[in-house]
Amino acid sequence: MCYNCGCGMPNNNMGKEDNITNKTFEQAARAMGQTAEDGKKNARELLEKVLSSNAQSEDKNWRP
Repeated sequence: MCYNCGCGMPNNNMGKEDNITNKTFEQAARAMGQTAEDGKKNARELLEKVLSSNAQSEDKNWRP
């Protein structure tokens, strides 16, 4: 769950299926026909854009 809480254990969901783990990236990558590493790189790139954006939106077509 370290991807969203900072615990440093990327394979431990702490008993909560909604926490982000390596398994989350593996499942999402498989759905898009990519590797988990590619999914993590894409997520990092988007997170950097979102975090540096002055505005946020819940519109599904929003791009920072």
